[in-house]
Amino acid sequence: MIHKLITYSIFTLILFLGWQAKAQQDPQFTQYMYNMSVLNPAYATADESTINLGTLYRTQWVGSVGAPSTGTLFAHSKLTDRLEGGFSIIHDQIGDVVKETNAYIDVAYVLPAGETAKISFGIKAGATFFSTDFNGFIYSDPLPDPAFAENISRTFPNIGAGVFYFTDAYYLGLSAPNLLQSKHLRDESGIVTEGTENAHLFLTGGYVFQLNERLKLKPAFMTRYIGGAPIAVDLTANVLINDTVELGAGYRFDDSVSALVNFAVTPSLRIGYAYDYTLSNLGRFNSGSHEVFILFNISRLTKGYDKSPRFF
Repeated sequence: MIHKLITYSIFTLILFLGWQAKAQQDPQFTQYMYNMSVLNPAYATADESTINLGTLYRTQWVGSVGAPSTGTLFAHSKLTDRLEGGFSIIHDQIGDVVKETNAYIDVAYVLPAGETAKISFGIKAGATFFSTDFNGFIYSDPLPDPAFAENISRTFPNIGAGVFYFTDAYYLGLSAPNLLQSKHLRDESGIVTEGTENAHLFLTGGYVFQLNERLKLKPAFMTRYIGGAPIAVDLTANVLINDTVELGAGYRFDDSVSALVNFAVTPSLRIGYAYDYTLSNLGRFNSGSHEVFILFNISRLTKGYDKSPRFF
């Protein structure tokens, strides 16, 4: 029965992705394993005693003109024996010109899938707030492009869905955070000035290998897919030392390499940092990308960070 549920969930998500897409639009994250509830509304834990809070900020391609930046804020907690929920906010900005904020309420229903395994099915619902500011543009052509003739401020409804399978040692998730196709720009006066946001499909996974009493090896991956664009793959391997310090490295295919570090400052607080070095030609125009996160667990009284999927 559980295998059928997984199959039906994956099939349903793929059906939602049937429209044509042009390019990758959702922000990317290097420390995705600590930002999981933003990517997948089905994200769940087996922890009944805490509320998980977190924030992540990423500044990408530092030094390049109009470089993007992204900030997320999220909270997650168990509500009942089988129900978990929370909220997530993602603010993405390209220079001072394009701003987009997504605000969601997340709900996940968790079912047992074995002695230690569980599977959850989640949805997120909310709104996308999109705006542009072209007032500072300097045009090289004699006539300005009509697509930048006026500023835009619009709000769109949005929903997302996901499935998440996890145990104490590993997890596997499939999700589409934004399922509705939103048109940000329009076709007016016979001139095509249309910009469309399309759904992205995320496949994520991670595993914890107990090397000895002090060391744990924690490989993870994230695959992002959108029709009409190349598949993006992130591979990460972290080593957790004494359940306190974590060091790691990552590789984003044909794009960048990363260095990651995070610390358990207290039993309730963990902070982390990642640096991406760009390998593509774009690297000639920037000094890399920086990403920081803060995770805080309310009412956590005991140790055990590594047992929650949020710390893979």
